[in-house]
Amino acid sequence: MLPLSCFYTALYLLPCPASASRRMAGRRALYSKAKPMPASLHALRLLILGGTTEATMLCQALEGQSNIAPIVSLAGVTRTPHLPKIAVKIGGFGGSNGLSYWLQQNAIEAVIDATHPFAATMSHNAALACNALNIPLLRLERPAWQPTPQDCWHTVPSLQAAAHMLATPALWGNKHLTVFLTTGRKETAPFQAVPQHHYVLRSIDAPDAEALPPHTTLITARGPFDLAAEIATLRHYQFDYIVTKNSGGNATFPKIEAARQLNIPVIMVNRPAPAATPCVATATQALHWLKQYQTASTLRDV
Repeated sequence: MLPLSCFYTALYLLPCPASASRRMAGRRALYSKAKPMPASLHALRLLILGGTTEATMLCQALEGQSNIAPIVSLAGVTRTPHLPKIAVKIGGFGGSNGLSYWLQQNAIEAVIDATHPFAATMSHNAALACNALNIPLLRLERPAWQPTPQDCWHTVPSLQAAAHMLATPALWGNKHLTVFLTTGRKETAPFQAVPQHHYVLRSIDAPDAEALPPHTTLITARGPFDLAAEIATLRHYQFDYIVTKNSGGNATFPKIEAARQLNIPVIMVNRPAPAATPCVATATQALHWLKQYQTASTLRDV
C-alpha cells in the first residue's frame, strides 16, 4: 500500500473545517462535469461512509466513473433514506474490529468518511480500522457555520451543556420557555431533565415517545427548508430559543438566518474535536483525491 504522502497535496488537504466559511463551495453542478478516470486504471474498490448531502453528491458524481467501484454505507437511522445508484450497505459494522473485518472481506482499497460532523464514534472507528490495515482514509466534511455580529449565539460543548443552560435559574428565573429543538430525534434525552419548558422538535422520523421531554410538540418533516418557511415557523411558535448542532452546510442554514432576522438567540452545540485525518470540504476535492491516489498507485505498479 502506498504511503499517504505520495498522493496528498496541500492544495486539497484542508484542516477539518472548524473555522471555515459557512458557505461551502461544491454544489452538484460544479462536479457534474467531472472528468472520468483514465481508462487504463483498474476499478478502485472504495467505501464511502455516508449519510450527508456531501456523501450523496459524491455518490452521484461517481455513478459515471467506470474505474471506481464505490460502496456507500448508511447507518440505517433514517427509515426512508434517499438511496444512490451505486452499491449500498445499510447498518453498522460492529465497532472498529467489525469494520476492519468488513474492509478486508470486501478488498476495500480506500475509504472516504463522509458521515455527519457529529458522528464522532464512526469517524473514530474508521480511523482505527484504516490505520490498522494501512488503507488510505479521507474525511469529507462541510465547513462549520460561523456567527456574524448580528447573530446571538450561546456556544456549548454538548447537548448536556445545552440542557444545563436551559435549567439555569439565574438566566431564566421561573419563566417557561418555548424552545425549538433541531438536534435530531435521538438527541432529546438530555432535555428530559428540564421538563418545565415547552419544546418543539423537528425531525425526519418520529422519535421514541419515552425519549421526549414531557411538553413536546413534534414536527415530522424532511428538509431542506427555505428562509421564508423558517421565518414562518419561528414566528408561528414564537420561540424564545433555538437549540441546534453546528452541522454546517446550506440545507439547514436558513433556520440560522431566520433566527438572525427575528433576533432569536441560538444555543449552538459545537462539533466534537476532529480526528487527525486528512480532510476536504467538497465532493469535487474528494474526486481529485481519488484520482491522485489511483494515478499514484498505477505509477508505483509500473
